[in-house]
Parts: sequence; structure tokens; C-alpha cells
Amino acid sequence: MKIAVGLSGGVDSSVAALILKNQGHDVIALFMQNWHDTTGTLYGDCPWKDDRAIAEMVARKLDIPFHFVDLSSEYSKRVVDYMFSEYQKGRTPNPDVLCNREIKFEVFLKSALDLGAEYVATGHYCRKETIKNSDGSETYRLLAGKDPNKDQSYFLCQLTQKQLSKALFPIGDLLKPQVREMASIAELPSADKKDSQGICFVGKVDLPVFLQQKLHTKSGDVIEVFPSFFDQKEQSNYNFSGYENIDDEFLKSASQPVIYTKESGKRIGEHQGAHFYTIGQRKGLNIGGHKDPLFIISTDVNENLIFVGEGQNHKGLFRKALFIDSDEIHWVRPDLKMVTGEVREYLLRIRYRQPLQRAKLFMKSEGLYVVFNEPQRGITPGQFAAWYENDELIGSGVIMS
Repeated sequence: MKIAVGLSGGVDSSVAALILKNQGHDVIALFMQNWHDTTGTLYGDCPWKDDRAIAEMVARKLDIPFHFVDLSSEYSKRVVDYMFSEYQKGRTPNPDVLCNREIKFEVFLKSALDLGAEYVATGHYCRKETIKNSDGSETYRLLAGKDPNKDQSYFLCQLTQKQLSKALFPIGDLLKPQVREMASIAELPSADKKDSQGICFVGKVDLPVFLQQKLHTKSGDVIEVFPSFFDQKEQSNYNFSGYENIDDEFLKSASQPVIYTKESGKRIGEHQGAHFYTIGQRKGLNIGGHKDPLFIISTDVNENLIFVGEGQNHKGLFRKALFIDSDEIHWVRPDLKMVTGEVREYLLRIRYRQPLQRAKLFMKSEGLYVVFNEPQRGITPGQFAAWYENDELIGSGVIMS
């Protein structure tokens, strides 16, 4: 079987290629360049040149053909432009999820198929299983990786059945130490390479500097919201005690974030643009005089205001529910799609590496309401919520509110 491995220069994709080569497959290495600009990168240089050099050395070590493809134009249009657009609206996108859906398993996949490959393999820590249906068709299950500390299924939460049909995840059953050990025994050049960090294919960035390529600075007020603000409110988000009396009114109320104004607190400083900040952010405010750190609890890009609260347990950081518009719901398992009026219980996460949380999903004509058993910290519009049945990822959607 001819398989193209997305060889990134990291240890995970290197070992994926090693495993497939040892299994006797016809393996080719395909390295993609997705970014050129160094604006905002913390090291003043994009890492792709070093990554390509290591990837080529790994390919030579494994004696497999090495191919290079420049996807920077598509990456800019499908991922980076989307990032700028979302931040401008005051939402916080997840470029890694978009990169997998739009680049790795779309444009990159097409490049691999054009080279004659039957499948594309990556170094993701997740697994795929195939269900044989009675009519002869196949359904693909996306499962969490065996390593609980490295499971990356969340980043693949927007993949389709068609994309999964061509995907392979050779290291999904391994733990990270095992991957390192295999790379070391095989003397792969990437064996000791540190895991990449930051934005997919861009690297670690100073986000405000990066965003200033297209988004302008604009001075605005930082408003501190004190605990007494919540003592005066009768918010269903904070008084929720069970699922017994959930109706449409509760769902709509609980899934809406608290609306703050200048009168909600006290002005304590100035920022350079509300669109540069995100809910739950701690760093970058540079405001002192507090015992505990300040966290952003809300942003208002229309009024250019940032609202903050002192301490990581500030009430403004927690909510019980969220909403996903009907157009933003994606089913990895379309055969398990919910219908209007249906209620199910799933395990959810709203960010990578967050422990799975129990919640009930309520499907309505306008979209999906998610009500958690416990209040969730930092529910952020623009991020993805992903729901699981045990270790299988069933579906996902962009958080609207």
C-alpha cells in the first residue's frame, strides 16, 4: 500500500513513517510549507527551514522518497485570514483545528493523492476504527489516543467521514515515551527534537504583534468587575442546581454570557485594542496593585472595552451553558446526528487537554444548547466544543455564545 506521511521534522511523524516502513508499506515523505512571514514570531524566524532539514534527514535515514509542497497560499486564505476575521469580531479561533480540516486533510491530502498515495498518515495521537455496515459501506470512528497526556483527537474534531477514510494514525496506540524510545533505537535525527509550540506552522508568536499585521491598535478602558456585581444579579448561570426544570427560556438565558458595561465596575487601566485579548487571558495586561492575578472575563470590541476580574475563581470566568448555531454543528459520525427536540448526555471538552466534562445536549431548530453538570471556566466564542461517547469523538461545533 502506498502511503504518504506528513513528515514535519518532529519525532511523532518520524516514528509514524518508521512504523509504516517496518510494516512493509510503500512510504513516501511529504513535507509541507505553510508559512513564510516572520512578523510577530518570537524567534524572528519561521521554524520551517530547520524542520525541513530534519525531515529530509529522517527520509534519508528511512530510505524513503522526500517530496516538498508549498501550501502557504491556501494556508493564508483558509486559516490565517480566518484568524484575523475572528479576532476582529472579538472571537477566539482555534487555528490548529482549522489547519487539520482545511490543510492537512484537504489540500495536503489532494497533493498526496496526486503523487499516487492511497492514504495519508500523520503523527497525531489518536486512533481510527472502521465499522462494516450491513450494506457493505464503512463508517469510520475517531478515537482518543492511548496516551491520555497527548491525546490529540480534539484537533481533528472537524474531520469528515471522507477525510477519515484516507487517514492513518500509526502512533495512536503508543505512549509518548515509547515513541521517543523507538526514534532513539532507530537513530532518527528527530529523536530528541522538542515538540513544536504555538500556532500551527507559524510557531510561537507575540499574538498582538502578529495580529497587528491587519488589525490596528486602539486605546480603550480596562474595567475591573468586583464580586459584588454578581451578588446583585439573579443569573441562571449561577443558580442552576439540576436538569429537572430546563425549558427553552432557561437554555437561552443560561447560554448567554453576562453583558457588562462601563458601569459594571471601575476603570483601572488602558489597553491597545479589545480584539487582541481573549476570555481567560491573564498575561499582557500589565496592571499591578492586586493581591491575585487579573483575568479577562469579557471583551467588547464594539465599545473597545476589556472587563477583568481578580483571581482564577472569579465568578465572571464561569458559566453553565453554551450555544452552537445550527450552521456550525459538525458530526464526525453523521449516522449519530441528533434531531430537533432530542436530548443526549455526552462528555465534552471546550479546549485541548481539558479533562472531559459531563453535559447534556439539547437540539433545537436554531442550534445546539450544551448544559454542563458543573460550571465551566473560560467558555470562549470562536473556540470548538467537542463531544465524546467514551473515547470516541462524535461531533463538534464552534461556540457562538
